[in-house]
Amino acid sequence: MPGPLRAFAEHQPATPIVDTLRSLLPDQPMGSSGVVAAGWLGGAVVVAPPIAALLFRRRTRS
Repeated sequence: MPGPLRAFAEHQPATPIVDTLRSLLPDQPMGSSGVVAAGWLGGAVVVAPPIAALLFRRRTRS
C-alpha cells in the first residue's frame, strides 16, 4: 500500500466517530475517541469549504 494511503488507513476517521457515538448513547465513558473524532470533524470543516469553493469557481466560469 502506498505511504499516504497507508497513513490514512491507519488513522481513518470512521472508527473514532463510531466509537464516540457508541459510548455516548448508553452514557458510557468515551476515553480519547471523542477528542480524535472532534479533531477529524473539525479538520473536515476547515478543509472542505475552501476545496468546494475552488471547485465551484472552476466549474462555473464561462
